Amino acid sequence: MRVWNFIIFFSVFLLVYGLVNYYIFVRGWAALPARPGARYAYTIVVFVLSLSFFFGRILERFTVCTVSTTAIWIGSFWFACMLYLFIGFMCVDIARAFFAITGAYPLVLYKNPDLSRRIVSAILLVITIAVVTSGYFNANTAHIKKLNIDIQGKKYGISSLNIVLVTDIHLGVIIGNSQLEKLVAMINGLNPDVVLFAGDIVDEDLRPVINQNLGATLCSVKARYGVFAVTGNHEFIGGVEPAVKYLGEHGITVLRDSAVKIDDAFYIVGRDDRSCESFSGKKRMRLSDIMADVDRRYPVILMDHQPLRLRNAAAEGVDLQLSGHTHHGQLWPFNYITKKIYEISWGYDYIHPAHFYVSCGFGTWGPPVRVGNRPEVVNIRVNFL
Repeated sequence: MRVWNFIIFFSVFLLVYGLVNYYIFVRGWAALPARPGARYAYTIVVFVLSLSFFFGRILERFTVCTVSTTAIWIGSFWFACMLYLFIGFMCVDIARAFFAITGAYPLVLYKNPDLSRRIVSAILLVITIAVVTSGYFNANTAHIKKLNIDIQGKKYGISSLNIVLVTDIHLGVIIGNSQLEKLVAMINGLNPDVVLFAGDIVDEDLRPVINQNLGATLCSVKARYGVFAVTGNHEFIGGVEPAVKYLGEHGITVLRDSAVKIDDAFYIVGRDDRSCESFSGKKRMRLSDIMADVDRRYPVILMDHQPLRLRNAAAEGVDLQLSGHTHHGQLWPFNYITKKIYEISWGYDYIHPAHFYVSCGFGTWGPPVRVGNRPEVVNIRVNFL
């Protein structure tokens, strides 16, 4: 059943991807001068762009090399360009339909339709390049989000806790050592008591992580009580056991449907990602079972990668849940979709008696681009009153 679900999902994805690329190709073709050389070159360019990501990912399974890395980078940028070209051409076609229905076609466009198509297509291309370029720089300028939370009636041993939360790093080809070194510097500069990585630390394939020796950089993260993590869906997509083993060898304690008591003062509970059943056939434990031996008189901090069924966590006595996964859509206008899917797509909320924070993440998946949100490292000061 899991194989069939994967086949169906991938088939639908490829169908949609192919149709979008074909639509962009046809709209661009109509704007080209009727010269065989130009159209031949255009066909090759679109063909290469649309297949680069898949070619790079497949090649990466056999060897991580310059060709695979370059193909993934090209294909990743094309994902973002494809989105905004599709939106742009759709807007143009809607406008054309409106003009055709109302007969209010602007005269300046009607006089020379071929020239008009070229000008409009050129404008869309320039806008797309500008949006994607600015989104790339935005994705590389993470900021520190500060948050203060008060937890009443659970003061045991410590009066406050300085937490650094990071989600969705997606270490691999796109997010490499230069980005990771910046992240580690940001974390250590906050002098955390505990560092929490709430899933998707690695981006599917572990080979680029190993080849770049990113684990050595992860070992540089310093925290009073240590570094803890949970699995995300991408750890399961790429192979969860090797990923967890690698992280454990480099100073990160991965909590998999388990809880740990820290300094006789608070608990950290970590859940396996809900995708575990789809990829490993193993059902994750119910939260009530995980917390069976947790003394709820103490503060309880839960990490669960995907922010779903939040009220269940509140009902089980969790004081603070930390999640990621959504990227808040990563690329506008997908944020409107994540807002519909998740009760919290990004940010803080309080559902009595628990506090919740969903991070939009540090890294990117697919396009190394963010539009409509900025990557973050979350510094949470928890006060126990």
